[in-house]
Amino acid sequence: MSRTTLLKVRGLQVAYGGIQAVKGIDFEVHAGELVCLIGSNGAGKTSTMKAITASLPSQATELTYLGRPMAGQGAWDLVRQGLAMVPEGRGVFTRMSIAENLHMGAYCRRDTDGIAQDLARMYALFPRLRERRDQLAGTLSGGEQQMLAMARALMSRPKLLLLDEPSMGLSPVMVDKIFDVIREVAAQGVTILLVEQNASRALSIADRAYVMESGELTLSGPAQTLLHDPAVRAAYLGE
Repeated sequence: MSRTTLLKVRGLQVAYGGIQAVKGIDFEVHAGELVCLIGSNGAGKTSTMKAITASLPSQATELTYLGRPMAGQGAWDLVRQGLAMVPEGRGVFTRMSIAENLHMGAYCRRDTDGIAQDLARMYALFPRLRERRDQLAGTLSGGEQQMLAMARALMSRPKLLLLDEPSMGLSPVMVDKIFDVIREVAAQGVTILLVEQNASRALSIADRAYVMESGELTLSGPAQTLLHDPAVRAAYLGE
């Protein structure tokens, strides 16, 4: 059974500061999948995500979302089409409250009732945000800010959600919570591209995976296959 290809990347290159960060990679993400991109720090994972969302200059033979070329489109255009990203470092609006941040996530929507329903859904998914909804985002812990960044992105009702290093700098307990939420969001039908240094956790919840090294994709396949691949375990799982 054929699946809709949401994101198709061919020959993607990113260079800045005299460094070739991404060296002509090919990959795709199909509707309903949770795909992870793993690799060590500096492998080019974040540069790839930024190139996809037009926040970093890039070149590509083909870069399409829902079959349409992404060239010349800004991040705001992509959000309107159902592509949202939670960036590395979270990027919450620190001087706004939690509730205000969530409403900002729905800035391109006009369905007032739907926004209210999704706001309630976010508070159910992240009870800690409901408890602190009037608190300034800048006063939250790192884990709480990560929850807020994810909830804000989900308020746009994305078809494809890009997550860049969601577990970075978080406590083990908070990492568990974040991965539980990622799994739940995927189960609700949101397609996810996950960039993550915690290879073991990423592979344990993903459908498919790509391994990136020095700007190139060196391995790909079913996530469970890569999770048990001796080379992957030795390089990324400390075994």
